[in-house]
Parts: sequence; structure tokens; C-alpha cells
Amino acid sequence: MQSIDTDVDRLRHRREHLPEAQRVHDLQVRTRVLSDRITALAVTISDLEMEQRKADNDVEQVRERARKDATLLDSGTISDPKQLQGLQGEIASLERRQSELEDVELEVMERLEAASKDHAALVSESAALSAELAAAEHDRNQVVAQLDESENALTADREDIVSRIPADLLALYEKLRADHDGIGAARLYRGQCEGCRIELTPVDISRIRESAADEVIRCEECRRILVRTAESGL
Repeated sequence: MQSIDTDVDRLRHRREHLPEAQRVHDLQVRTRVLSDRITALAVTISDLEMEQRKADNDVEQVRERARKDATLLDSGTISDPKQLQGLQGEIASLERRQSELEDVELEVMERLEAASKDHAALVSESAALSAELAAAEHDRNQVVAQLDESENALTADREDIVSRIPADLLALYEKLRADHDGIGAARLYRGQCEGCRIELTPVDISRIRESAADEVIRCEECRRILVRTAESGL
């Protein structure tokens, strides 16, 4: 039964440290980071679109004002030289202002175009990453299913063995397993306890040799149950 329990512990340890599971975790982290970047960039694009609408509106207002002034100037209804000079000065000022606003408008458009291009690239990357994550999850699930199948088979074998072990011996074994990192019974191999790797003394060997076959023998050093086999060196 110890062999079965050791195999189960190994399966569970493997399940907890699956490289396939770690890959899924890493991809999930990358997915969340990428999603946050896409969301942040979408907010930036929204802000830039609002900024562009404002810039467009500002330019249009100045253009409309300049058109009205130009129409008034061309109408010939103003004959006062000072008024004409003032109107011409305002038109020149509006032209400068329009040029400045158009520069702002162009700069916003360029930023918006760059942000939109980056957003499209991130969305494409996200789609590829989602496919990669789905494949990684499939691989992990297959490995976990195989481990579950193996553990279920071992558990069934263990239950069969448990049904044939006296309750007091089973309780002792379980306590020793809890106290000794999952190893409650160890093979006695060529005079050595495979639990603590200590060589038994000739006196201990002699005592074990003379013990009844069904007597529970324990290592004097680590107190684990010793399992005797043809290779125990007795």
C-alpha cells in the first residue's frame, strides 16, 4: 500500500506543478495585461475623437468668421478707412488663428491615427493569444484527465488493500505517514531501512529474522514499519 500511496502523492505533486498549468497561468496573465492595454487605448481613442471634434469645430468657427469678414470687405459697404483697416487686420488675425488651429487639428488627427493603429494591432494580438490560451487549456485538461484516471485506478487498488488490513495496523500506518512526509512503511533492503537509509545492527537483523512472519516490525531509528522481502538480507 505504501507504494500506491507514494505513487498517488507523486501524481498529486505533479498535478500541482504541471508545466501545462503554468503555461495556462502565464497566458492568462498576458491576456489580462493585454485586455487592460486595449481598454486603456480605447479610452485614449475616445478622448482623442472628442478632442478632434473640438479641433474641427474650432477651425470651422474661425473659417466661418473669416468668410463673413471677407464677404463684408468685398461688399464695398464700408468706406471708412479706419474701419477697413481694422477689418483687414481682423481677417489677417483670423488667418493666423486658423493656421494655428489647423496645426492642432492635424496633430490630433495624427495621434488618433496612431492610437487606432495600435488598438487594431492589440486586438489582433489578443485574438491570437486567446487561441493560444484555448490550446494550452486543452493540453492542460488532457494531462489532468490522465492524472485523474491514474489516481482513480490507484485509489481503487488501495481501497481493496485497506479492506484486508487490520484497523489498528492501518491506524498506525496512517499516523506514521502523517509524521514522516507520507512514508509510513519502508522496505528492509539488504539490511538497510529504505525510509531513513540507516543500516540496521546485527542485533536488529537477528531480532527481525527470529520474528514471526505476521509480526509488525519497526525501524529502531525512524520508527517506520519495515516491510520484509526476499531481498531484506535476513
